[in-house]
This record gives sequence, structure tokens and C-alpha cells, in this order.
Amino acid sequence: MSDLKPRTEISFAETLLCSAFAACFAEFCTIPLDTAKVRLQLQKKGDVGDGVGLPKYRGLMGTVTTIAREEGVSALWKGIIPGLHRQCIYGGLRIGLYDPVKTFLVGSAFVGEIPLYHMILAALLTGALAIAVANPTDLVKVRLQAEGKLPAGIPRRYSGALDAYITIARQEGMGALWTGLGPNIARNAIINAAELASYDKIKQTILKIPGFMDNVFTHLLAGLGAGLFAVCIGSPVDVVKSRMMGDSTYKSTLDCFVKTLANEGFFCLLQRVSSKLWSNRSLECGYVSNSGASQEIFPRTTLVHVSWI
Repeated sequence: MSDLKPRTEISFAETLLCSAFAACFAEFCTIPLDTAKVRLQLQKKGDVGDGVGLPKYRGLMGTVTTIAREEGVSALWKGIIPGLHRQCIYGGLRIGLYDPVKTFLVGSAFVGEIPLYHMILAALLTGALAIAVANPTDLVKVRLQAEGKLPAGIPRRYSGALDAYITIARQEGMGALWTGLGPNIARNAIINAAELASYDKIKQTILKIPGFMDNVFTHLLAGLGAGLFAVCIGSPVDVVKSRMMGDSTYKSTLDCFVKTLANEGFFCLLQRVSSKLWSNRSLECGYVSNSGASQEIFPRTTLVHVSWI
């Protein structure tokens, strides 16, 4: 049976809305861990939080504890509003466009197993396009998450998400909302390709194993494997992206990468993988289910998809 002809078809708008809703739900559930990830990524070698030379943030749970203790539990949800903006745009577009682009690349009359390189190309294109549109929301989210506890009497840079959009545009220019676009496109295109293409490939492989059917369990297994692969591939670019957005002192993507590598070593680009794994979006509904089982659980909507972006 062709990958392009599911038994139950829904419109592009329905797919887009389901993808956006699921991405927003996952964002709300996991943003405390994502906030901790951003703080860890922005913490540079030599930054200390006490008088004995130890870094302020140490490990995922240690960072969560420190933020909650110093700034209050609500601080873990900093950036939730632009985070939801981001997921509505990016989460909806990257998944909603994936199947149409894949179909366009192979042709609507194609029957059979879609070649892996077509899956990768489709995911690269949709990931790059989606984040190019959503970059301002990502920038504001990172800046709000990056702002820690301030000394008494020092006001915060932004009072909220809307104020951040307006202030950045007014003080730095409209183009500043696309700061970090280069590494962000690279990061999201690579991770989207690694995730969606490997998801399709892993699912196809699992379905060839006797006893496995096209149901929710199979999709969860494929999603978990795809997510793990995507995080390992995208972690170095993710660190550069977060630092570019959170620290305006870097002149360019290359400048950020070179300085990070020279001052902290290559391991710095990989040491946040564990925090990224835990902070990833947990459940995201992004594809139309071909199986009767998942249609019973999610009528006319989508299968469960585990996303790691």
C-alpha cells in the first residue's frame, strides 16, 4: 500500500490545527525543563554562582531547583506565551506541510515505499520554512527564559511577550527579530529531517517485523527512536542558536561557534544533550493515522507522535 494514500484523509487545515494544538500542549507540559536547558546552554565556562568557583547551574534537575528557589516556581514557565506562539506557527507548519511536500517531490501518482532521500529533503524544506516564519517567537522565548534573578532595583528588560516583540523592534530594528536565523534554520531543518525522515523509516522497519501493526504503539516506538536520533544530531547547533538569541555580543553564527569552541571546547556543544532529551516535547499529534485502532482513540484526527524539537 502506498504511503501517500491513507485510508482516512483529512484536510490540510485539520492537519495544521491538530499539529499546532498537540505542539502547544507539549510545550506547556515541558517548558520548565526547556527553560532549564536554555539556562544551561547560555551559561559560559567561568560563570559562577557562589564563592567557590562552581557554576550556578549544575545539571538539569539542579537548574530547575535553583530557578524555583531563587525566582519562584512560576519562573520555570518564563517564555510560555511566545513558546505557544512558536508552536502554533512552527509546530503546525513543519508537520502540516511534510506530507504535501513529500507527495509533491515523488509525484501524486507514486505507489510504493517513498525513498529515504525524498523524506529527508521534504523534512529539510518544511523545517527551514517553518522556522523562518516563526523565528521572532523563538527569539522572544529565549530572551524571556534567559533572564534570571535580578538585583534589587534593576527592572527587567521586558514586562512580557508582547512588550518584548515591540521593544526589540523599536530599539534594535525589525530585522533584530530574526537574530540567529542562520543557526535556527540549520538547527530546525537538520532536526526536522532527522526526526521526520527517521520516524518514517523506523516505522516502516518496525512494520516489517512479524506481530507489529500500524497502531499507536508502533508510532510511539518510531517517535521515540526518531527523537533520540534528532537530539543527538541537532545538539551542537541548538547551543549556538540559544547563545545567539540570548547574547547579542556575538557578531555572527560563525563568531558564536568559534568563540564557544575556543573558550569551552567541543564537549560544551554536546554536554546539554541529557537536558534536551528530558525537555523535549512529549506527545505531539502530527500525522493522520492509517490504522483503525488509533482512529478509535483519536477519531478522524491524528496518531500519537513523539516530538523532540
